[in-house]
Amino acid sequence: MKERPSMVDAKPATTAGRSGTPSSGLWGDNPFHTPSRRLTSGGILALVVKVVLLGVIDALTVFAVWVLIATGDWVAAGILTLVVIAVNVIYLRPGLLPGKYLTPGLAFLAIFQVFVIFYTGYIAFTNAGDQHNSTKDDAVAQIISTSQARVPDSPEYTVQVLRQADQFGLLVAEPGGTLAFGTNEQPLEDVTAAPSGWDELNLNQVIRFQDEVLALNVPVSDDINDGTLRTSDGQRAFIFTSNLEYDEVADTFTNTDSGLVYVDDGEGNFRAEDGSILTPGWRVVIGWDNFAYAFTNDQIRDPLLRVTIWTFVFAAGSTFLCFALGLFLAVALNHPTLKGKKYYRILVILPYAFPAYLTGLVWAGMLNQEFGFINQILLGGASIPWLADPWLARLSVLVVNMWLGYGYMFLVSTGALQSLPEDIVEAGKMDGAGAWRIFRSVKLPLLFVAVAPLLIATFAYNFNNFGVIYMLTRGNPRFTDTTLDIGATDIMITMVYKVAFGGGGGRDLGLASALSILIFVIVTVVAVISFRQTKALEDLN
Repeated sequence: MKERPSMVDAKPATTAGRSGTPSSGLWGDNPFHTPSRRLTSGGILALVVKVVLLGVIDALTVFAVWVLIATGDWVAAGILTLVVIAVNVIYLRPGLLPGKYLTPGLAFLAIFQVFVIFYTGYIAFTNAGDQHNSTKDDAVAQIISTSQARVPDSPEYTVQVLRQADQFGLLVAEPGGTLAFGTNEQPLEDVTAAPSGWDELNLNQVIRFQDEVLALNVPVSDDINDGTLRTSDGQRAFIFTSNLEYDEVADTFTNTDSGLVYVDDGEGNFRAEDGSILTPGWRVVIGWDNFAYAFTNDQIRDPLLRVTIWTFVFAAGSTFLCFALGLFLAVALNHPTLKGKKYYRILVILPYAFPAYLTGLVWAGMLNQEFGFINQILLGGASIPWLADPWLARLSVLVVNMWLGYGYMFLVSTGALQSLPEDIVEAGKMDGAGAWRIFRSVKLPLLFVAVAPLLIATFAYNFNNFGVIYMLTRGNPRFTDTTLDIGATDIMITMVYKVAFGGGGGRDLGLASALSILIFVIVTVVAVISFRQTKALEDLN
């Protein structure tokens, strides 16, 4: 009988190629890893989708780079080009599988986190605000435009208003019979007919777009001092000139009526010797001035100190109250003999399920001093100023935020309690420990190991909890020792919002960005310290 070969001695069969060597190279010995198998319909479809998407990205990049170069932003154009080239290399070159998965996440992180942080930091060192939002060239054009008056002996021009998408222009019949066309950005140029792609507006359309027609301010020539054409009825236009004459060589404005000269003061303004300035200005880098202003100006320094202290109290108090109530309810509703647990748990998490903004408005109505549900129904017609008194308003904010947040802590604590090992609890009972002793010495330390990172995140969230403050009190009642719209219940983020978007003193984006950087530093320091303590707690347990 022929002896059967041992499985140990058996060798895998290989197919020799023309050179006599086994063909177990690129595709290995697996018969499914063959070129014919690899180029299935799914593989071809994935390849087509990848190529199409990269093509779309490349096309958009070419357009974006062209626009950036046209505006003179060479740095941004270069960075965008390098990034897109890297993306193409990652997705077209084999062997870079981790990069293919990491690239989308890194891209969104760079756009929505890194860029925002760096751009906020840049704005913090500028004078960006109501009158300093653009470039110097835009400021010069705006100053001349806003100071123009109609020339008394201006000839009358017959005009036709033209429109292309959201752009408007004037087709002008000059007194000599020559046709010219221009827009707010393009000075008048001689033409033989209306430009292609532009539609003439009839009277009804002129009335419909009246605001846009009145805003037309077409330069007569490349020299902005020559004036502009304006129309009030869409049919006739007149020349308007400014009493401020701009000298491009000297970089000065001269008032032709008074002779007053305005020069660049280096701070983003044209300023005269008497201290008067022309508006608007332009955005320039001013260094640490915004940070110094926040800590030296009496109008903002003292309110900022009180708001910062209250922000810490609000964040810590809200976190503690939400956790305490959520943990209490989790322990109570986790009792093994309690019937109907699921119904009680549904009722407990209902406040957490409703939108915070809507809940804030509802509570604001319930706490109203004159007709609120709490004063009129629960307290029998009392007139307690829940939102008008500084201390009561702060208490109200804490209670409402506890109402909004305890459901989340209840869910977290319930999950953590149910994951605790029962043998440790049983060991405590066998040692004679009571329920409170077991909770304090066994359950709570183990609970903190799981919940501590979430408490840190909750503190950071409450530190920037804009919604509940703004919807409930809008930061009121206001402080009486400052002209800024800052109040007793404002936290730092609502104060930043009011400074940035006008809270009595106009919009100051530079100062608001500086305060945002301050918030970022504070939260980062608190988070680092807290996580170190959490790590120590984990090592201890």
